[in-house]
Amino acid sequence: MACKLRYAKVKMKRFALSLGCMVAFALILSLPQAAMAQQNTEQMASYYYQNQEYDKAIELYETLYKSTSNKFYYQMLLQSYVALQCYKEAESLVQKRLKQKPKELELYVDLGLLQQKQGQRRKYPRTFDEAIEKLGFDGRQTADLAAAFDKAGYGDWAVKVYLSAREKAKNPLQYVMELATLYEKMGQYEAMMQEYFNLLDKMPNSMSNIQLSLQRALSETSNPQLAEGLRQALASRVREHPDNGNYIEMMIWFSLQQQDFRFALTQAKAVDARFPEDKGRQVYRVAQIAQNNGDYAVAEEGYRYLIKKGKEHHLYFDSRVKELGVRFERLDKQYALGKNELSSLLQEYETALAELGKNVQTIPLMRNYAYLLAYYAGDMQAASNLLYDVIEMPKVPKGTLSETKLELGDLLLFAGEQWDASLLYSQVEKANKEDLLGAMAKFRNAKLSYYLHEFQWAKMQLDVLRASTSKLIANDAMQLSLLISDNMEEDSTFSMLERYAAADLLLYRNQLEEAWRAYDTITMLSLSHSLFDEVLLQKARIRMKQGRYEEADSLLMRLVTLYGEDILADDAVMMLAELNDKQLHHIDRARSFYEKLILEYPTSLYIDSARKRYQELKSMENPSTK
Repeated sequence: MACKLRYAKVKMKRFALSLGCMVAFALILSLPQAAMAQQNTEQMASYYYQNQEYDKAIELYETLYKSTSNKFYYQMLLQSYVALQCYKEAESLVQKRLKQKPKELELYVDLGLLQQKQGQRRKYPRTFDEAIEKLGFDGRQTADLAAAFDKAGYGDWAVKVYLSAREKAKNPLQYVMELATLYEKMGQYEAMMQEYFNLLDKMPNSMSNIQLSLQRALSETSNPQLAEGLRQALASRVREHPDNGNYIEMMIWFSLQQQDFRFALTQAKAVDARFPEDKGRQVYRVAQIAQNNGDYAVAEEGYRYLIKKGKEHHLYFDSRVKELGVRFERLDKQYALGKNELSSLLQEYETALAELGKNVQTIPLMRNYAYLLAYYAGDMQAASNLLYDVIEMPKVPKGTLSETKLELGDLLLFAGEQWDASLLYSQVEKANKEDLLGAMAKFRNAKLSYYLHEFQWAKMQLDVLRASTSKLIANDAMQLSLLISDNMEEDSTFSMLERYAAADLLLYRNQLEEAWRAYDTITMLSLSHSLFDEVLLQKARIRMKQGRYEEADSLLMRLVTLYGEDILADDAVMMLAELNDKQLHHIDRARSFYEKLILEYPTSLYIDSARKRYQELKSMENPSTK
């Protein structure tokens, strides 16, 4: 198509005359006024360009460019020429600038692109090559030329730029990160990893930077081929160099990023076997990360591997504590516990404490053991003695001391000693006024007031906590506050709310059948009441504690069906998801509830954990999405 500048050229004369007048007038004006005129001209040129009136834009950009040789004006003028297919004018512009500024090698990219648009297929590669041949040792020049190729969609030529500059500098480690980024964009993951491997071989301390780059790449792409390409490259490197600990460590790191904790542990054990100087540190780290992510089987296996090394091993003590901690966390995730399993676990805690002693390092063991004794074995005295031992221990960190006091307060409340519990809560609140522990203590005191039917006082404290920085505490405070206010308004005598609070206290004390009957009484006293959704939720919790999971599922389904728009609906949906996921092992059903929560309750407190688990289950269904 012919250039469309004729009309613009005719107008140019008139524009030149008016411009001459403008210039003459500008000489009289101050410099700031001249600058303002240039700014106005630039704004008008931009306006024409944005509205695709390229002939008018060219008139103004030609004037601006002639007066300043500004690179921005050059680029806008070039783009305007190209938009009107005025390739000869565009090529003339590029050639003139090349004579003026021969070090701007990116101009060769502009020239080559113009040649390509005109169908000169043999010419433009020679132009690109000429730019690369003229490269010197200027790092900025190299980066600008590579960026120009990359922006134009010629990533392979950008790679050539860096490789040529590297060869001229005789430095094989130069431009590693730049090349790796280009290879990543082009999907050449093996080449990308080769750059990182070369860097790692020469500079082992660069591992953290490499991991940061890979972590960014993995987080910014949804393309599963990237993760698979990295896995294959790492696996191949580990096979070829089984005695290179850096490659195995990278493989462990990658496996952890993919949450493949089982494979990460296998690799960590290989490190321990081949490199005695590691002393089990990789195994311990993988076990900790697996534990934090809820993969208790892998965590337990890792700790036991280290325990088997014997008491002289430097990680024996910590692994003993952590291994029992894993078993405690696993117990906490399942609602029912058999007598034999409980008896075995209690014996192991007793043995561990006898072996390791009662000290600051074994405080986690002591606290967990106290929990088991109180809430599962019913030995309140032994449990409280253990917690008092922690509180009276010298040099206990402030946070640990406050947490233990909260647990002792819970235990005393469980045992019916409300005032002693309130005293401990108040101590923790006073000692931690500005932090999370203080808010937790305040919430417990407010809930204690609720149990004691001091509803108005409880609501005052809960309303303060609704502004808590902790989402969980703020949400719990809001729910209990709304429960109180809704039923204070409907029932001026508070009789139903008092019954409900009494049932809640029975449930807290693990008096499950008594609590069930108390909740039943509420539903029998009225045909309808605002407490009925809460009753269904609490009865479901009772059945879950009793291991009667199918009944719990049915109760929660009733809640979602009848009260799907109420405040507890998202709690019920999340409980249904986790119940079907962890206890009933109905994976398809669990996935549907996670999806329901994501789609129908997007502001729920559980949205992040639901989304994460939903993606995990989808990956299990279709491994290629992992």
